[in-house]
Amino acid sequence: MTTLKKGDKAPGFSAVDQEGNTHKLSDYKGRKLIVFFYPAASTPSCTIEVCNLRDNYAELQKEGYALLGVSADTPKKQANFKAKYELPFPLLADEDKKVIEAFGVWGPKKFMGREYDGIHRTTFIIDEKGIIEEVIAKVKTKEHAAQILGK
Repeated sequence: MTTLKKGDKAPGFSAVDQEGNTHKLSDYKGRKLIVFFYPAASTPSCTIEVCNLRDNYAELQKEGYALLGVSADTPKKQANFKAKYELPFPLLADEDKKVIEAFGVWGPKKFMGREYDGIHRTTFIIDEKGIIEEVIAKVKTKEHAAQILGK
């Protein structure tokens, strides 16, 4: 789905989180960043994924990673999702899909025989210089932190 690959420069972006705070790629210069895209807040698979990242957050931080979750949900829906599951990382509300499209994760999907456009669950690991270190296109929601940490 995405045309971005390992070694590419991460697209510059700017989006607001669940509290209206703006996050830009440049804010994370000099830090390792995980940008993970998920289809919709509070859906079963997305909940499993974010809870796995939450439960392994200390280890991800120990490895030097900052995390940003991104979906096309409203800031209010993201805030409810973050509060309900006590998520320690920001969730970007990309309602206009500018970040989603910049990373190339919007496109045709199939579910139960129905075709529609949506967000492809994809994670980008970005190094301190803004270069994509890895693209995880086949996210295992129950083991996502282990995929990121290479375990």
